This record gives sequence, C-alpha cells and structure tokens, in this order.
Amino acid sequence: MKKIIEWMNESFAPRMNKVTRNPWVAAIQGAITGVLPLILVGSLITLISILNDYIPGMPNLHPISDFSFGLISLFIAFLAPYYIMDKLQKEDRRLVAALTGVALFLMLLAPEFTEGTITFAFERFGANGMFVSLFVGIFVGFVFYQFSKFSFFKKSSSLPDFIIVWFDTILPILFLLVTGWLLTIVGSFDLYSGILSAFEPLNKIGQSFIGFVFITFICVFLYSFGISPWALFPILFPIWIAGVEQNSILVSQGLSPNNIHVMETLIAWIWFGGMGSTLPLVILMLVSAKSKHLKALGKVTITPSYFNINEPVIFGTPIAFNPILMVPMWLNGIMLPTVTYIILNVGIVDIPQSVMHLWYLPFGISTFIISPSFQAIMLLLVNLTIAFIIWYPFFKVFDNQKLRGETDKLHSENLEG
Repeated sequence: MKKIIEWMNESFAPRMNKVTRNPWVAAIQGAITGVLPLILVGSLITLISILNDYIPGMPNLHPISDFSFGLISLFIAFLAPYYIMDKLQKEDRRLVAALTGVALFLMLLAPEFTEGTITFAFERFGANGMFVSLFVGIFVGFVFYQFSKFSFFKKSSSLPDFIIVWFDTILPILFLLVTGWLLTIVGSFDLYSGILSAFEPLNKIGQSFIGFVFITFICVFLYSFGISPWALFPILFPIWIAGVEQNSILVSQGLSPNNIHVMETLIAWIWFGGMGSTLPLVILMLVSAKSKHLKALGKVTITPSYFNINEPVIFGTPIAFNPILMVPMWLNGIMLPTVTYIILNVGIVDIPQSVMHLWYLPFGISTFIISPSFQAIMLLLVNLTIAFIIWYPFFKVFDNQKLRGETDKLHSENLEG
C-alpha cells in the first residue's frame, strides 16, 4: 500500500494534473461548466413540475426546460471553440471561433431545406448532440489555432487589431464552412448520425453494469488521491446527459427507461455527502470519535456534508493520501454502484427519467425528487447502512491512532511543564 501511494503521489497524480491543466482538456471542462446553469434550470423545472400532481391547472413549464437544457449541444458548440482559443491565448479570435462553431454545428445537423424554410430536428440540439458539438468545438478550435500562425499582415502593420483579425479569420471560417457544405449539402452525408454511431459503443459500455461500476470507482479512486475527476468529464458528461434525455423520451412514448448510468442515479443513491459517500464517516466522527481532532472536524463538516459538499472532509481529515481511509472510500465506490445497479435493473426502484442536477439538495430530498417512492428511500437507507458498515472499522482504527497521538502529545507537554 505504501508503494502504491508513493507511486500515485510522485508519478500518477502529477501526470493526471498535467492532463487536467492541458489547454484542450481545460477548454472542454470550461465549456461544460459554462452550460451547468442552464442544466440547473432544467432541474428546477423538474422540481417545480412535482406540483402538477397536487395543483390542478398548473401551466406547462416544459418549454422553459426545452430552451435551456434542450439546447445544451448548441451552447457547447459555441463555448468549446471560445474556451479553446482562450486557453491557447488567442483571445482576439475566440468570439469569431465560437460563432463559427455554431454555424458549423447547425450545418452538420443535416437540416431539411424547402422553399423559404429550414427545418431542424429539435432533439439534435439537446443532450444527444453533445458528442457532435464537442467534435465540432475541437475541430473548429484546431483549425482556428493552425490558421492563427498565418497572417495577411506584417506585425508592423498600422491597421487596427480588429481589422487584422477580421481578415485573418476569413480563411479558417471559409475552410470550415466549405468542409461542412461538402459533407452535408453536396455529399448528403449525415455527419450527426455518423458521429453518434461512432460513439455508440462508448455509450453502451458506459451504460453497462461493468461500465457503471468501473467508472464510478475510477472517479472515487482519483478523488482519494486529491485528483479532480474533471479530467474524465468530457467523456462522462455526454453519457450522463444523453442517458437521462433518452430515458425521458422512452417514458413519453409509454416505454420503460433503461439508462441507469446517469448523474441522477449517483445523486440519489450513491454520492451522499459528496463523491465517495463520506456522510457516514462525518456522522461517525461527530457521534463516536474519541479524538479531539476528529470530533471537532465532525462538528465543522456535518452541515456541508448534509448538502453533499465534502472537500473539507477529503482534505481536512484527511482522506486523500491516507491509507486507512482511502480503502473504505474505494470499497464504497464498488459496493454502492453494484447494489444500486442491480436494484434498478430488476425494477424494484424506478430508473431516473428527468434531469435533476441539484446535487446540493439535502440528503434524502434529492432522492425523493428523482424517484418519488418508498422503495427509492429504502434503497438509499440500504446503501447508507452498507457505507456505515464499510467506514466503521477503518474509522475506529484511525480514531484510535489520532487519540494515541493526542495523548502522547499531552503527556509530552506535561513532562516539559
């Protein structure tokens, strides 16, 4: 275990942090972060829509969700090139690149042209199109960056910078739009369907039992070393978002949802107290800790943990790089998704069918909103019990270790006094 931690600390963690800081990865992270408020709007509509069951005549608020969460791919197509140019320190081209990303994305949606009208399939603007919009964003960013190395003007030119940018961005815009035109209009190739087909195996793996458990564990594993799983979000986020949107479509067609690997599942039954399911540990520290350090930490962190904020616990206890507490965190990262997948797969608890990314809602409330049933709450309690059982022996060992350290320190101070 000691050798593993040394290797993670000295080799793996720096490499992962380097990946996270990579301008291309950071740009995609920035684009995803940029659309989160619009996803939260869709989550609020889901929350408010619960009132439809109790208040007759409530207006239909779903169009608000359609024009926020439902346009997420269009927003990504704008933000991804914008952030790529920003991270590559080409700030003067970021807005033009972003607008070009939108133009190319719309062209690649393969709209139908009739006399005087253009018809788009609205579902292509939503979560199903995220892989397409990410592809467009990266491609546009790459082309703009390559063309930024060339200029029609000398550095000593007296023309205003914005005039130079106007002319220098004509070529990349023309190249990108001609490429889209040749593929979609001239070649009648539906690149949207092609990209979705190419990423379908990844989506199937992610939605499988092995994929769900493995990916959930990897996120927890990285977090236990203080590494943000944000490096994985460009891959995971499209799987989560597309999965819950497909569930919603299936339910509207009178079918049963089948995508278990969505963020709503993690929020409702697995990541209570935050990623790694740390709420039971905080409760144990608050109620059972004998060491002053852990007792005080339990008092300080119980409130944020109740709202699923656990950075103070991860880095204050600490759990990160702590061999005693990392292991139970890993075990929770395997056991809880395993139990949850089995229960949802056999139909005992309903699979989430609406977007609900209000992860900061208090423990238990988010579960009932995502799946309003007695069985859903019982699954949460079962998982909570499993997490308590896993955390308890490791907590006792660490608490005793801390207590001995505090006792030895007090004894040493008394001898000196």
